[in-house]
Amino acid sequence: MGTAIVALLTLFKLGKVGGTLLTMLVSLAIYAQIFGWQYAAGFIGLLFVHEMGHFIAARQKSLPVSAPTFIPFVGAWIELKDQPMDVETEAYVASAGPFLGTIGALLVYLWARHTDSDLLLAVAYSGFFLNFFNLIPLSPLDGGRMTAILGPRIWFLGVPMMLALMLYRPSPLLFVIAIAALPALRQAWNYDPEAPENQAYYNASAATKIQYGVFYLGLAAFLALMTDGTHQMLQ
Repeated sequence: MGTAIVALLTLFKLGKVGGTLLTMLVSLAIYAQIFGWQYAAGFIGLLFVHEMGHFIAARQKSLPVSAPTFIPFVGAWIELKDQPMDVETEAYVASAGPFLGTIGALLVYLWARHTDSDLLLAVAYSGFFLNFFNLIPLSPLDGGRMTAILGPRIWFLGVPMMLALMLYRPSPLLFVIAIAALPALRQAWNYDPEAPENQAYYNASAATKIQYGVFYLGLAAFLALMTDGTHQMLQ
């Protein structure tokens, strides 16, 4: 008991990194009780890769950002201390998480196929599904922040997708996300493209919108195929 307390105090002394390690270890301990430590470690590792995508992108845009924080059965997140000044920056930071997360899941998938490991295949599936789910075009999910560059009213397309997912795989987390999305949907409903503040924030060129639109659709299509294909392999 005393050793554990000393270890916790040591983590707190590490500041931001200590907080990340502490919340990561707590999540690992809880997930390990349910899924086993190997799967838990792989899943948390892919969560970390996803969040580091956001972290690196935010640093590239000179945005002050916190280290990742993990919450069991919720996931992980980083906190931007200053919000992006334009929609292109927001889309860049948002897209980096699913992009790097997909690369991480793909590497685990290739590792699983090479070693014929069902455990690694299950971890890869969780990574594909996690990043695919995050692409639902509904704020505060990454997909909502990515597609905002096309216009905030595109978030209404995410509503039927979220409802379908809630019917397919009911989860308290989905209801929490749905509630968190209500202010964004209200903002989209009241969106005035002629307002000066909206013109300044959403001022992205047509070429930039096409670039992010193609990237979003391509990544979503790839993740949909990999999620479904990996799920069938596991069955």
